[in-house]
Amino acid sequence: MKRIVFQWLQRITPCSYYLSGKVLPPAKRYTSLFSLLFVFLLLSVPVLAQNSPTVRGVVTDENGEGLPGVTVQLKGTTIGTATSIDGSYTIPVSQEGGTLIFSFIGYQTQEVPVNGRSTINTQLLTDAKALEEVVVVGYGTQKRSDLTGSVVAVSEKDFQKGQVTTPEQLIMGKVSGVQITSNGGAPGSGSSIRIRGGASLDASNDPLIVIDGVPVDNNEISGAPNPLTLINPNDIESFNVLKDASATAIYGSRASNGVIIITTKKGKAGEKLRVNFNTIASLSKVKKTIDVLSADEFRQVVNDNRGNGDNANLLGDANTDWQDLIFQDAFTTDNNLSVSGAYKSLPYRVSVGYLNQEGILKTSKLERSSAALSLNPTFLDDHLKVNLNVKGSLSNSRYADQGAIGAAVVFDPTQPARVEENSFGNYFEWTEPNGTPSTLAPRNPLSMLEQRNDKGRVKRSIGNIQLDYKFHFLPELRANLNLGYDVSEGEGSTTLPVTAASVYNQGGSYTEYEQTNSNKLLDFYFNYAKELSGIDSRIDVTAGYSYQNFLIKNPSFPVLTASGDVYTPAAPYPTQNENTLIGVFGRINYSFKNRYLLTANIRRDGSSRFSPNNKWGTFPSLALAWNISQEEFLKNVNVLSELKLRAGYGVTGQQDIGDYYPYLARYTYSTNTAMYPFGDQYYLTLRPAGYDENIKWEETEQFNIGLDYGFLNGKINGSIDYYFKKTKDLLSFITPAAGTNLTNGINTNVGDLESKGLEVAINYRAFETENFSWNVGVNGTYNDVTITRLSNVDDPDVPGTLKGGISGGTGTTVQIHSVGYTPFSYYVYKQVYDENNNPIEGLYEDLNEDGVINEQDLYRYKSPQANVYLGFNSDMAYKNWSLSFVLRANLGNYVYNNIYSNNGTYRNISNGTYLSNMSTNVLETNFQDPQYLSDYYVENASFLRMDNLNLGYDFGMIRDKANLRLTASVQNVFVITKYSGLDPEIGGGIDNNFYPRPRVFSLGANVSF
Repeated sequence: MKRIVFQWLQRITPCSYYLSGKVLPPAKRYTSLFSLLFVFLLLSVPVLAQNSPTVRGVVTDENGEGLPGVTVQLKGTTIGTATSIDGSYTIPVSQEGGTLIFSFIGYQTQEVPVNGRSTINTQLLTDAKALEEVVVVGYGTQKRSDLTGSVVAVSEKDFQKGQVTTPEQLIMGKVSGVQITSNGGAPGSGSSIRIRGGASLDASNDPLIVIDGVPVDNNEISGAPNPLTLINPNDIESFNVLKDASATAIYGSRASNGVIIITTKKGKAGEKLRVNFNTIASLSKVKKTIDVLSADEFRQVVNDNRGNGDNANLLGDANTDWQDLIFQDAFTTDNNLSVSGAYKSLPYRVSVGYLNQEGILKTSKLERSSAALSLNPTFLDDHLKVNLNVKGSLSNSRYADQGAIGAAVVFDPTQPARVEENSFGNYFEWTEPNGTPSTLAPRNPLSMLEQRNDKGRVKRSIGNIQLDYKFHFLPELRANLNLGYDVSEGEGSTTLPVTAASVYNQGGSYTEYEQTNSNKLLDFYFNYAKELSGIDSRIDVTAGYSYQNFLIKNPSFPVLTASGDVYTPAAPYPTQNENTLIGVFGRINYSFKNRYLLTANIRRDGSSRFSPNNKWGTFPSLALAWNISQEEFLKNVNVLSELKLRAGYGVTGQQDIGDYYPYLARYTYSTNTAMYPFGDQYYLTLRPAGYDENIKWEETEQFNIGLDYGFLNGKINGSIDYYFKKTKDLLSFITPAAGTNLTNGINTNVGDLESKGLEVAINYRAFETENFSWNVGVNGTYNDVTITRLSNVDDPDVPGTLKGGISGGTGTTVQIHSVGYTPFSYYVYKQVYDENNNPIEGLYEDLNEDGVINEQDLYRYKSPQANVYLGFNSDMAYKNWSLSFVLRANLGNYVYNNIYSNNGTYRNISNGTYLSNMSTNVLETNFQDPQYLSDYYVENASFLRMDNLNLGYDFGMIRDKANLRLTASVQNVFVITKYSGLDPEIGGGIDNNFYPRPRVFSLGANVSF
């Protein structure tokens, strides 16, 4: 019988199909795994002897309330059970009695001899240390003391305070090795997240983000400012950041840039009804604007003919501060309500939230409504645990034209914003002699905002159901099935009336878009965990299968004029991109005497992005740890509470590139800049797309050695990590040599990358008395990245791959990828200065000493990447008062000031038909013409920023019914830097049209019942 059953199981197991090269239809994948789980449920019947005596009892907490879910095990056997909702249990014991072990996360384990008793009641005491020990890792949890990899957990009590719109802002400056840079001050704009600097050049450097067991889609969603904007930060309980390969390799193909596991809040068994309401109101103000010439200064420059032309007749009579016109004080309200508890054996949590955020750039706005539901029941005497999580959000955005920021810098300050009775909506515009808008002059910044209606609407839902079954006949063995999804639908439109100067000649404009993103997940794994008391060991083995499918659909719409006529026809077919990932994985954790730890991972992944010959990749890892503080010779050293040495090595993968079918020969539609005219209409054409049939995985090898330490009973604790990473077969988009293909470029494997770094984290409980406490955290990271290979054929005449396009000139770039240098190094001329240290226009050093200044004299100078970034946080409490703040610093990052290079010359007033304002930098350089490639514009942008300052007061219980807490906070408090531009923290390192980060003042209240 057993043979027949297992032969049947083998036939229905999806892994057997994939390992044999066959493809199981999606419906059968789900049916088969449900069947597999059902069979094990049938087989899992108690096999204990019917005549064995039993012991009954109740397990309570320190308050005398029943504790559900406590593990009760007969020591030295496989006999075990768990307490029910009221803390009661029943367990068979041998005739001789024995000892019962009571264990529960967050409580001290107790061993109680039976001694012939039939009733044993026990009380578990809280273990404060154990409450902080459990860390979420890939496909399960581990005690912190058992970790062998570099993993950092940040819980709700350590989150950033104040107005937080997107989840990643909660941990800014909190974790060493993690650099989070906001993309600007626009509502919901999100952030760039880099763990250990990333591992790629042109492929994604974003970490894998897993929410409640569902790896979410990081692709942009049309209509939303940022994918993470659609996740309500108020629903998040903790972040677990997996940094090194030994911790991330269980995710294989998507783990080369690290993994962030987000766990949302849930109800707890036995919890009474709890209602929590949180509200916060914020005022955002412009902290700084770009220094430009005032109207009077501009008149003086024009009248002095500094532009080598008589243009005084073009001056106006107004005194307009264009930046003041386009910016505003912005208000935000954020309200969240949650209800949690347990109804009988059903823990639950329900929450709703509403965010209304204005941007400091006029017309920009974000509204987000969200809801979340979590149900966590248990069945079959707590052998089957169910976790159901559903999160939904609806966002409505209005996007401002950020080009108005640059236009406000250069628009003539002597002209009025509005004029009476003209063809451009009564906004002033520069015109040609025939009255049409000038094709070269900047547009009226206020018109760019107020005459543009750009709206987006997105619905998104993320959810999963996770079934975790502990077998009756073998309680150490669990089967876990996780079915998840991440679905979003976005739509929007942009309307420009015929009076808008940018579309005046085409009769206005109306564009429309839609997008549907679908992400489906199936994970199934077995986990076996057992204490091997005979040899003082513990083993934890996991083996599983994963399937995830991504589908993106984009309908096609024509571009219309304001009257509804077709201006540009739509492509005849919509686009649809699909990617499927399949993986099998395994992990073993072994602990000997709680001192010597081993973790081994292996995952084999397949991606539809690659050809059958290169579809599969294998990603292993191995890590060892030594709990030195558990050794006999250190057990009596009271000053030392923790000392653990870790070492790990692993290989992780990367397949996330923009092209879904890079190995297939195919045709694609041209862009709007490459259309074929037919009569009065322009049509998109088909052209061959570049492809590389041998494209394969990008792989990153990483070595990590770390030390976790703690002194004075954990009063001082932290970690030190050194890592070395090497990425080979870099996925990159390159332009082939002329005549080799009929395409502009292809995605292929080219080059290698190395990075190394040092991470240090220190946490210090400086004071801890009855009325006063003070906790301090400091973290620092050093990271160095170097390109070691860029092509399969070395060519000394090729300096590298040009990057970093800027405003000004045609196709001008100021960055480069070169072997031996940091990615995106600046590639510029070395400026020559006079005796007063002023730059001399057009004069650069002849670095190769050939007597000619040309591209051979360009050199690699600095990089936008900081070598060192630091975080400092402090949290003080005195009686009912609390005060906290967060500081961040970047050292060694440089920024190219494109505002100065493009707008800091007198040529802005040499056009003859219109005038453009200039940055005040022109008064320092006196440049007549732009010097785009001068290293003068590459500035040191190291900075110290206070992200957050928060003051709170807890009123405590009011009439024994509600707890009230009030808070006041300021965000973006100050920045100390030598950078002369608007903000030193510029993603990508090129400062141009940057949406300013505002200073935000907030008042909040939290009421819980």
